[in-house]
Amino acid sequence: MSLESLREEVCRANKMLQEYGLVCLHSGNVSGLDRSTGRLVIKPSGVDYETLTPEDLVEVDLITGKVLSGHLRPSVDLPHHLYIYRNMPGVGGIAHAHSDYATAWATVGRPIPLCLTEIADYFGAEIPCAPYVDNEGDNIGQAIIRYRNRAPAILLANHGAFTWGPTAIDAVKLAIALEDVAKKAFLACQLGKPLEIPIEEARKWYDKYHHGYGQIVPPRTPTTVSRGGSGCGA
Repeated sequence: MSLESLREEVCRANKMLQEYGLVCLHSGNVSGLDRSTGRLVIKPSGVDYETLTPEDLVEVDLITGKVLSGHLRPSVDLPHHLYIYRNMPGVGGIAHAHSDYATAWATVGRPIPLCLTEIADYFGAEIPCAPYVDNEGDNIGQAIIRYRNRAPAILLANHGAFTWGPTAIDAVKLAIALEDVAKKAFLACQLGKPLEIPIEEARKWYDKYHHGYGQIVPPRTPTTVSRGGSGCGA
């Protein structure tokens, strides 16, 4: 992916946070990484989503953490993004938000239990909650790596949530799914104790969702257009 394409994708991913109601004002952020060049782009600090453009995103070197280009300061959460990328080789996109229901679970320091097949589909396990840490240095990044499980998401006590995936769009989709299951689990708790799904059952749902859900699009066969034809394939 070209840097220009990466900027466009990450800008779109950031705007999705607001479109799906996961952020307030200019809180939250998304980044995307091109591992072939070791460069990532991330939302600038304190910039409103309505005005954000691909050119506003800040380009950063993964190894050194130095800003390579951009006229704005990067998100204050940059160190946490860098730490995740450096310690999770398969990650290409990270989203951070303080969405209502996910943050409610984080506020009481509780993981979201594995009580829905939807949680099994997307995450494959309960959503863990790391204990409170401050935002100095690599403290948040270290907490994420230490307390994460197989789920591509984690809550941070008294703070919010991080999600990650192969791309920035994937990370935001998981943030959307996280808020959805957080709400459903919260509502279930008002009725009683949620019934949890055994981890071996969750693996079945996760594997089927990730290997059998959606469409496999076959490669397009070039259409031969005869002389005098309409130019449209059948």
